[in-house]
Amino acid sequence: MTTAPFALARFREADAVRIGLVAGDRIRALTADELGGGLNAFLADPDWDRLDALASARDEAPGEWHPLSDVTLTAPVEPRQVLQTGANYREHVIQLVAAGLTQNTDRTPEEAHAFAAEMMDERARSGEPYFFIGLAACVVGDDVPLVLPASSEVHDWELELAVVIGKEAFRVSREDALDHVAGYTIVNDITTRDLVFRKDMKEIGTDWYRAKNAPGFLPTGPLLVPARFVDPADTAVRLELNGQVMQDANTSDLLFDVPALVSAASQTHPLLPGDLLLTGSPAGNGQHWKRFLRDGDVMTGTIGALGTQVVRCVGEAGS
Repeated sequence: MTTAPFALARFREADAVRIGLVAGDRIRALTADELGGGLNAFLADPDWDRLDALASARDEAPGEWHPLSDVTLTAPVEPRQVLQTGANYREHVIQLVAAGLTQNTDRTPEEAHAFAAEMMDERARSGEPYFFIGLAACVVGDDVPLVLPASSEVHDWELELAVVIGKEAFRVSREDALDHVAGYTIVNDITTRDLVFRKDMKEIGTDWYRAKNAPGFLPTGPLLVPARFVDPADTAVRLELNGQVMQDANTSDLLFDVPALVSAASQTHPLLPGDLLLTGSPAGNGQHWKRFLRDGDVMTGTIGALGTQVVRCVGEAGS
């Protein structure tokens, strides 16, 4: 499930959802005392050493641990806010800009690529991240099938490394930003492409509310891995669609890294314990491949030590 020594998860038990500690292929329910007031309260002031000790001693208390395969994991977080980052993988944005320059100018592909690369390098030096807001209600686990709304045929995938906020962050510096990161998880930021731009008034620009906030459009998890086990500056991001690799990149290509994102986002509004901050998606989405999600598709997303997310797509009933 994960190469990290331990991680947090949420799992279903009858009609309730409990928080568990995952170590290897086993899981142990955590008590209220061990969590100290719930998941977000724990993330605000986490005692990772205590959980590490529990995970290390799992062979001494086998009755408390159960096979991970015996439980149904759901989204490992309970965010109050979800912030999303756009246009943040250098090579991806260069490809998009270069394609437009090649079509609209006399530049050769090589000249267009070099020009776009310089634009992105200057943006990284002097620009700012581009944020927009998602609905926390769209966060679900990969135990929930992704229902593709019948109103469109261009639903797209965007696999992303997601930051899970620990202690509250408000106007923090880049140097202090990682002190406010509790851990990381996987999010597939689903987008309905034909809703991104308003057709009735193009001057308004992008409509991220309609394009990204249908029910279940933020499949998340299955694990929350503590920050100590993740290098956000060098983590592989890979998505397969029905076994075919569509996205294959590394977070080393981020224009704005995690400290820059956390710091910039916190300048406007406090980031709260348990909140999600998505870092952007690399090249290889459906818009690139001219292939969008269909009933029966299976997306398998893997990000470093965060494990594997499997999302099954179903067409909307009656479509």
